[in-house]
Amino acid sequence: MADFLQNGEITTLHDLHNRSIESLEAELLDISQATPMALVLPCLFSELEGAALGNIVEQLAGVKYLAQIIIGLDRATEAQFEYAKTYFARLPQKHKILWNDGFRMQEVHQLLQQEGLAPSERGKGCNVWYCMGYFLASDTAKILALHDCDILTYEKGLLARLLYPVANPKFQFKFCKGYYYRQANNKLNGRVMRLLVTPLVRTLKDILKDNPFLDYVDSFRYPLSGEFSMVNEVVNNIRIPYDWGLEIGVLHDVYRNYNLNKICQVDIANAYDHKHQELSPQDRDRGLSKMSIDICKALFRKMATDGQVFSQEIFRTIKAAYYRTALDYVERYHSDAIMNGLTLDRHNEEKAIEVFSKSIIYAGNAFLQNPEMTPMIPSWNRVISADANILQKIYDAVEADN
Repeated sequence: MADFLQNGEITTLHDLHNRSIESLEAELLDISQATPMALVLPCLFSELEGAALGNIVEQLAGVKYLAQIIIGLDRATEAQFEYAKTYFARLPQKHKILWNDGFRMQEVHQLLQQEGLAPSERGKGCNVWYCMGYFLASDTAKILALHDCDILTYEKGLLARLLYPVANPKFQFKFCKGYYYRQANNKLNGRVMRLLVTPLVRTLKDILKDNPFLDYVDSFRYPLSGEFSMVNEVVNNIRIPYDWGLEIGVLHDVYRNYNLNKICQVDIANAYDHKHQELSPQDRDRGLSKMSIDICKALFRKMATDGQVFSQEIFRTIKAAYYRTALDYVERYHSDAIMNGLTLDRHNEEKAIEVFSKSIIYAGNAFLQNPEMTPMIPSWNRVISADANILQKIYDAVEADN
């Protein structure tokens, strides 16, 4: 039986396998005449040499309803940027590459630094933020979607399903989050989601009673997904983190700014696989170890802004309760995997939980030692109020580079 349950704070739009992607794309093409749509692709140059991006570009070349594709390119030399222009030239849509390492974009970055408005660290969040700035500056589209560039199982239907809830004028949604399940090579994946976020959020709900934000996060089937769409109003208002807390930070800012009936999630893929991070148990600055710390810090900071008081004693209690809850989830996922003919390495699952338990304490201590520290990048509304010409400067830099 197809899943049609609405069992959370936000609307869930399912894939009941009753409508073809071709039908969705045809309707999106009609909608695009009045409501043009854009896509942001944040990527590292190394992803141009990887296994996923070539197929993504080929799939996107067949998408007729997109008015614009914005490619954010990080860690690229001038020669690599020139190669990237050739690489993406097969896209028939209007497209531009933000060369974030180029001297023109760096000049813009330095101007914002002088005003205390620039992202303080480079990373995916910084890349996405500048792409959002160019989206606003170019004034080509009214709706923006974003997805990662390392999706090995990518099909163009993912984008159609991601955009449709926000694009359809009969709907009221301003923000949409994609969800899916993670598996590859007969193995159940998504460790950070399954073994950190879900058990941690539910542990926090048990310990810190009556927290609406936790109920909201728990309503998302995959709060860590890097796929979402939004109207340009949200792009203007949203503040995003520059680190691995990006997805949690985005969810919180949308939660603070919009009624829940304006927010939805949509099933965008039957299965999803992308580049896997190492656990890195000995190095807090790499892999899933760093990712889990950043996610925990983002969650704790967001709860603190809503009035939650934390202490070392509370963090120790959270860690102990989380550990027991997460082990229970290993049992659940093990049964689910066997039922569906998938494999699950219980030893590696419990190793990940041990790393994530340490991350909770480390993130909690970091928060207590520096409660004022925030990785949030200012909203574009604020940046524009500080420098009315900033969008034109970004637009001129990107156009000159391209």
